[in-house]
Amino acid sequence: MAVLVTGSVAVDHIMIFQDHFKNHFMADKLEKLNVAFHVPSMSKQFGGTGANIAYNLCRLGIEPILLAAVGPDLGAYAAWMDKSGVGRGHLRVLEDEYTAACFITTDQANNQIISFHPGAMDRAHEATLADVRVPFDAAIVSPNGRQAMLDYCRDLKSRGRKSGAVPFIFDPGQGLPILDKQALLDSLTGATIYIVNEYEWELTREKTGLDEDGVAERVGALIVTRGEDGSVVRRGGLDAGIRLEGARTPIRPVRAEKAVDPTGCGDSYRAGLLYALAHKLPLEHGARLGSLMGSLKVARQGPQSIELDLAAIRDRFRAEYGESL
Repeated sequence: MAVLVTGSVAVDHIMIFQDHFKNHFMADKLEKLNVAFHVPSMSKQFGGTGANIAYNLCRLGIEPILLAAVGPDLGAYAAWMDKSGVGRGHLRVLEDEYTAACFITTDQANNQIISFHPGAMDRAHEATLADVRVPFDAAIVSPNGRQAMLDYCRDLKSRGRKSGAVPFIFDPGQGLPILDKQALLDSLTGATIYIVNEYEWELTREKTGLDEDGVAERVGALIVTRGEDGSVVRRGGLDAGIRLEGARTPIRPVRAEKAVDPTGCGDSYRAGLLYALAHKLPLEHGARLGSLMGSLKVARQGPQSIELDLAAIRDRFRAEYGESL
């Protein structure tokens, strides 16, 4: 069983500034800013939404087909993918680009200065759906370069019309701001699932001018995640062949053992949804699994950190929900 995952591959550089930024800025000199922060320690985390989802699918016993663009500097990340079971056969290596990278400096008040270099991600559309010659049971279009997101949504819908529909999730995430109204409507219309968090849902409404009914009628299902408050699955107007338990189902959150790091929790949730799509389970079943995966992730440092295998996750699911996965 395989799932196509399109989305970013990135390396996060995490730095902690042992002071407050405000102590180092002169309010009357901001137009001539020249400030250096001494950060004696730095950690690197392997991330990117596409790679995070792929990692979590491996934990669920599903083969991810990761379609993405990277630079020749992948290095240690490539070795980590090999160790984690994430295949690199569909990564397009662009020799004149760097792999996407994020540089995050956080001060003692949790203020952050973030710089993001998209690098190869901006040319992810050069890794085309036509390059994927193997069958897959479900797919996701997650945050990526603008043209890649548009192309993948269009091509997945076209592929479905020609050779039978493959259910796919459209998850624009942090890529929402680079999509204008028409691009967003074109991409979400016809998707099996449109998923956003609460902030992204408000941005969707603002960009499209549509209310919940207006968006829902264009998709098979609409899902809005609410962090520690769970999520909501709403039946859409498109006959996408998915199974749903009700017209509108609230999904309760799973209490985490502890809250360590929220980075990548949404990607873990989406892996649960893809498990349900690939196995043709009710969508709410996948949302519950997603809630469990998110709670497992938040208790660990880093976006690719769940170490449990499918058997252990099934045991946790049974203990939480009283039903088998």
